[in-house]
Amino acid sequence: MKLLIAGISILIAVTSCQNKATTHTDNNQNNNAHTEKHWSYNGETGPSHWKELEVNSDCGGKYQSPINIVNYQLDETLAPLNITYSDSTHIHDVVNNGHSIQYNFDAGDYITLDNKRYELKQFHFHEPAEHLIDGVRYPMVLHLVHISDAGEYAVFAVMAKEGVSSSPFDFLESYLPLNVEETKVVDTAFDMNLNLPENKTYFNYTGSLTTPPCTERVEWFIFKEPITVSLEQVEKLKALMPLNNYRDEQPQNGRVIRVSK
Repeated sequence: MKLLIAGISILIAVTSCQNKATTHTDNNQNNNAHTEKHWSYNGETGPSHWKELEVNSDCGGKYQSPINIVNYQLDETLAPLNITYSDSTHIHDVVNNGHSIQYNFDAGDYITLDNKRYELKQFHFHEPAEHLIDGVRYPMVLHLVHISDAGEYAVFAVMAKEGVSSSPFDFLESYLPLNVEETKVVDTAFDMNLNLPENKTYFNYTGSLTTPPCTERVEWFIFKEPITVSLEQVEKLKALMPLNNYRDEQPQNGRVIRVSK
């Protein structure tokens, strides 16, 4: 009788463990089924797969960025850029988002296009640059992202070449977040004019954001003249970002590229 009771107890215990194991496995399968792959710059989640990963995005659209700036046309009607950057506007914080180093601004800096105000929201880096100019790719680029009240985008691309050290970069790099998803509060005034080239001749065309969701109808303004930063400054940023965090050039598809005087 004692043997019978012991046998039944063992059977119940084994069955219970099997049920728990099955439940645990099922939960894992359910979790895996709902895990979405996040975009990156290489492999199965790299740029060539963005349109598959981001199914409701514009990443497979016809008018994507970046492009090679070639066959451009001088347009003497293009006015100088109407830029209102103040030395009193604060950088709120800087974040290492796993794709780039991004500096987020408090309200204050803006540009004006067709009598419409576009607020400077943030700027970030790509290494090397994404747009090419006459087939030349610069070592790095700053993207200054402006957004209107209607949600329209206007982006400045400031190319950077290696040379003498940049004092503004020294200031910016003193706040670098070392770890992915780390944010550092800056809350310090910064004059964004210091990161613009002296010669503000620019190329203009309509494209997209260069990262998912690759939103189209973005007005791009790519400065023809680069700024100068030191190799050490480039390397410091490079060490904190994914290797080659750029998207390959996209087809021009008949788009007109204009250049200002």
